[in-house]
Amino acid sequence: MTTLHVVSVSGGKDSTATLLLALDKVPRNQIMAIFCDTGNEIPVTHAYLDILEQHLGITIHRLTADFSTEIMTKRSFVARDRRNRREYRTAPVFDAHGQPAPKRDGRGRIVMRTVKRDGVMVQEPVQKTRKVGGGHRVRWSNKAKRRALAVLHPTGNPFLDLCLWKGRFPSRMTQFCTEELKRNMAVEFQLKLIDQGFSVVSWQGIRRGESPNRRNAKKSERIGPRLWTFRPLVDWTAQQTVDFVRRQACPLNPLYSQGQSRVGCVCINSGKMDLAQIAFRYPEEIARLAEWELQVSDASKRGYSTFMCDSDSRTDGRAIFADLNIHARVRWAKGDNGTMDLFDQLDVPVCASAYGLCE
Repeated sequence: MTTLHVVSVSGGKDSTATLLLALDKVPRNQIMAIFCDTGNEIPVTHAYLDILEQHLGITIHRLTADFSTEIMTKRSFVARDRRNRREYRTAPVFDAHGQPAPKRDGRGRIVMRTVKRDGVMVQEPVQKTRKVGGGHRVRWSNKAKRRALAVLHPTGNPFLDLCLWKGRFPSRMTQFCTEELKRNMAVEFQLKLIDQGFSVVSWQGIRRGESPNRRNAKKSERIGPRLWTFRPLVDWTAQQTVDFVRRQACPLNPLYSQGQSRVGCVCINSGKMDLAQIAFRYPEEIARLAEWELQVSDASKRGYSTFMCDSDSRTDGRAIFADLNIHARVRWAKGDNGTMDLFDQLDVPVCASAYGLCE
């Protein structure tokens, strides 16, 4: 039984180092490099993948998600939505002594629930709640329907189509872009290889130091029948990864020498410096995101959605959009760290790499 080694390439330093390690350890005819195209990458990354293919003499298979069916299903649902109930915000109720008031059923009996306390299942009363405000209709209003149906058409761009379907952009708490645009596409590709009779080792450029969510990442593990994951960089630092790629005389994504801490897609998690660098060097990307915000807002029932989301307790969608849209975020990036003021005085970009690189 032949084993294929599938290496996920994002255009970043970690995936490039992982690909180099795979090429050093595994016969080339058993390696398949894949790139999950989110549709939200800065064009430099696509150009870098072409350079990487030429430099290493390999083919990087581009995978693209398609949400046409989901968008058409949403169109049908929105057009036919006739629900008439309302949803309300609620607040807990307390008695005169400040103790939680129990909820009662239609016969006056206290409503109980089963919960686990200190490892023991116990019965406790459900706290009574009251409605706050006038609530809102669950059904799409006719105005919102017209607005959404005008934009709910597949565009062919995976990221935009995903957001049109969801009616919102991803956020730090609900980062569905990674799952829908990267993980699912890679898993589907690998499962097809298994269906063809191959065993698959999935090489992933994950480091434990990247984030708290990855601090317990295993170097290797069995995922399922004939499918394993291998993460050769789990113990490496970011600088070690950069140094390794450079020692191999392999080019790095030029975005690193332009001050980006993360490369690939224009990320919802971008910090001030990343956003300032993008706005300075690639203003067309900011204009693209601004246009997408208008389209996704039209596809949203609440009527607004911003690329870099924040929780906001206000109810005025127009005010929230004005404060949180991508142009407002760029102004925030310009004003607080001085980066843009510095750049505005220069005729050419300066090297702003955190890894000792320059263009």
